[in-house]
Amino acid sequence: MRIKNLSFTVLFLSFFCQINAQTSKTIYADKKYEEYAYADAIKAYEELIDKGTTDEKILRRLGNSYYFTGELRDALKWYDQLFRINEVQDPEYLYRYAQCFKSVGNYRKADAVLAKFNEKSAAEKRADLIRNEKNYLEDIKLNSGRFDIADAGMNSSYSDYGSAVYDNKIIFTSARDTGGVAKNNFKWTNKSFSKLYVAELMPDGNVSEPKPFRKKESSKYNESTPVFTKDGRTMYFTRNNFTDGKRGASEKQITLLKLYSAELVDGKWENTKELPFNSDQYSTAHPALSPDEKTLYFASDMPGTLGESDLYKVSINGNGAYGNPENLGPSINTEGRETFPFISEENELYFASDGRPGLGGLDIFVSKIQEDRTFDDVQNVGEPVNSRFDDFAFIIDSKHRNGFFSSNRISGHGLDDVYRFTETRRLICEQELTGIVTDLETNQVLANVTLVLFDEARQNAKQVVTDENGNYTFSKVKCGKNYFIKTSKSDYEIKEVPLSIKKENGKTILPISIEKKAVPLVAKTIMIKTVSIKSVKMKPITVGTDLAKTLNIPMNFFDLGKATIRKSSEPQLQKIVDVLKQYPTLTMDIRSHTDSRQSDSSNMILSEKRAQSTKDWLVKKGIDEKRLTAKGFGETQLVNKCADGVKCSEAEHQQNRRSEFIVTTM
Repeated sequence: MRIKNLSFTVLFLSFFCQINAQTSKTIYADKKYEEYAYADAIKAYEELIDKGTTDEKILRRLGNSYYFTGELRDALKWYDQLFRINEVQDPEYLYRYAQCFKSVGNYRKADAVLAKFNEKSAAEKRADLIRNEKNYLEDIKLNSGRFDIADAGMNSSYSDYGSAVYDNKIIFTSARDTGGVAKNNFKWTNKSFSKLYVAELMPDGNVSEPKPFRKKESSKYNESTPVFTKDGRTMYFTRNNFTDGKRGASEKQITLLKLYSAELVDGKWENTKELPFNSDQYSTAHPALSPDEKTLYFASDMPGTLGESDLYKVSINGNGAYGNPENLGPSINTEGRETFPFISEENELYFASDGRPGLGGLDIFVSKIQEDRTFDDVQNVGEPVNSRFDDFAFIIDSKHRNGFFSSNRISGHGLDDVYRFTETRRLICEQELTGIVTDLETNQVLANVTLVLFDEARQNAKQVVTDENGNYTFSKVKCGKNYFIKTSKSDYEIKEVPLSIKKENGKTILPISIEKKAVPLVAKTIMIKTVSIKSVKMKPITVGTDLAKTLNIPMNFFDLGKATIRKSSEPQLQKIVDVLKQYPTLTMDIRSHTDSRQSDSSNMILSEKRAQSTKDWLVKKGIDEKRLTAKGFGETQLVNKCADGVKCSEAEHQQNRRSEFIVTTM
């Protein structure tokens, strides 16, 4: 009996020690994962699985560890097991699972998983992009084949990435000669931080043997992704949090990333300064300069970030100070990772993202920065720059159309490699939209017809007028978009014509015929009651009557530059509602006009929105939508001399800012 008890005790103690060891290993693995030490976390989690410990949490974190280090094919293995155990996972895992399928070229399966993600995350920016870009692979194919790429010539078996060109040299980041890959991996780039190296750019496209960029650089920190001012005297760069000889850490004791500047003094980079908007609690990294060097762009996960990391900009003031960082917003950023910005001399923003439909991992995208500082459509630059793997850190010489990018594709030398490229065909796709406007009945060509071209969202209006031969032309119309043209001419009906532009450079010819306004044979007249402080009167109205004038309603119901009806104006508009309800056969055309201040296109857009806003208000008050039409005329029908460049009083401009309610049938 004692022998049996002793055996049981030994077995129990052995089992207890085994459980205790497993628990310690799990705690260690979780700690490494939470410190972003994904390589260590991967090793620890895989040892747990080898010993029979498998649960959803371990599979999630193991898949994430590979995903965040850009090893999507390995992540796929563990996400597969996770979804076999339990198909019900948070939407983020569906998105990552789909990205992993792309890394092995299984786009059919990836799209099926993304459809499930879309159902669960309908309000997300990424889901909206998936809905709107169902044919993204076709679009990427159209953008592909525009680059000749080659190995940059200075890669090692370690991680090499993130280049800049300075003084006919390429400066890049490398983990070579550091005893291995640095252990600090970070959640938006997931790349090891090491040292800066420099190589001469040779005339034949080759590079010299790389050398350390800063020979006396401290070994206590790592630097990467520099950008230089045009005079070569200031450098902005990324460094892990190390200032004045001291290592900084977050509340969780994690050393994050910060942006720094340095000055060239007697051939050496001195006066290293931390930028003032850094923090120990979040990371800032990967600086890029605008062409005028007045704005610094960068990546960060600071408070207010939409996803895992977003792109930001900050003004560089003349006195050496900086403005407040500004998020580039949802037109660029998603719930995923946006990182490695670069601004070309043509004011194009290139960046890497895994939050947009792409080929897999981080893809490189581009968007033109408009004159009003908004962003044009975001486009995938296509293959072969983009691949099924992480592609990032794209820079381009706008004049010669060549440059460098980085990738962890399997054909390289190490974890990441730098590639050089030459762009052989521009991404810009534009068409010329042209045609002749004629009278519908007589086929006579019509001069002085105003045509306004709107996009689908009734934005970005362009306006032209037909010449003496009835010809019109809109230049630089974007390919692959839906538009509509609105015509206007005295004595003719307004006409709106929808059209779609093909996804190819060239010309679209669109003839337009417009119809003369019908003249009523019998003018019906009705009497309506108008009330003023002094008296009550009956006034006649007929087709063509402006109810606003008849009812003495103020002409403007909107605040300056706005398209929302003021609450104080609603009692006046209620008079229109009363007349329409009293005479249920009466129909009306709502016309909105602006003064000549601001641009033609801005005024046209504003007037369109105001007319539609007025119509929507009347419909909410019970008026049948079929009885109402709404049109915006912008500044095309001024009632006085106050055209562009003419000095007028505010009262004179006010005469042109008006709403009209024209009776069309009775």
